[in-house]
Amino acid sequence: MSAPVLAVSRDGAVGVIELARPEKFNCLSLAVLSAIDAALDAFEAPDAGVRAVLVRAQGKHFCTGADLEEVKGLRQSAAALRDFIARGHRVMKRLEKSDLPVVAACNGLALAGGSELMLSCDVVFMASDAKVGDQHAQFGLVPGWGGTQRFPRTAGLRRSLDLMFSGRWIDAPTALAWGLANYVVEPEALHAEAMAYCQKLATRSRTGLAAMKRLARQGMEGQPLAGLTLEEQVVSAALLGEDVSEGLAAFEARRTPQFKA
Repeated sequence: MSAPVLAVSRDGAVGVIELARPEKFNCLSLAVLSAIDAALDAFEAPDAGVRAVLVRAQGKHFCTGADLEEVKGLRQSAAALRDFIARGHRVMKRLEKSDLPVVAACNGLALAGGSELMLSCDVVFMASDAKVGDQHAQFGLVPGWGGTQRFPRTAGLRRSLDLMFSGRWIDAPTALAWGLANYVVEPEALHAEAMAYCQKLATRSRTGLAAMKRLARQGMEGQPLAGLTLEEQVVSAALLGEDVSEGLAAFEARRTPQFKA
């Protein structure tokens, strides 16, 4: 029996997706992408009780991109190759569009498809010795899982084009300065601090965080005016919800809110 490509677990209300191919630097194959998809299905189920998702990796590196050995074989069939690209896009979009907040803990290298996976998460923790980059140009490839769109949206056009053109790696402090990472922590504390952050998110209103994520991302993707109009509609409705009632009552009573949803 082959070894699992992904380790899926729970820590309280936090769902953990852990890349489990350290011997291959956690590169992304069809099997890995399918396993991530299945894990999200389980975590997003209404009765699952999951309120946040942590994406991390075993071994020295977060993810060095697509499994190029598999890509080489898939190139024998245009349809199979299109399916591989589509599968990757589906997973990245699911992370981005999920109602659950998704946090990445990046150690070692996050390159090419690995950086695209990182960019699809909502909040990024990086180890202080980690590096991120895009190496597609070195192999005559083009970022195929959202890198051409998410890098510029996050780090700006000129920085992103330089990163994609040159194939160079940037260190964690630079990633933080460019907005690609939210937190830089010591390597030995990476998983613990990212998990602690997720546990904090798990105490928040699930519906409230989902609305924030949807509004912020749709506002970035569409016209600002349309995003503001949508925000007005969603927030107006949300203010009448049970979570807001509980939050205000807890504030008044100086206690921790206990959200049901």
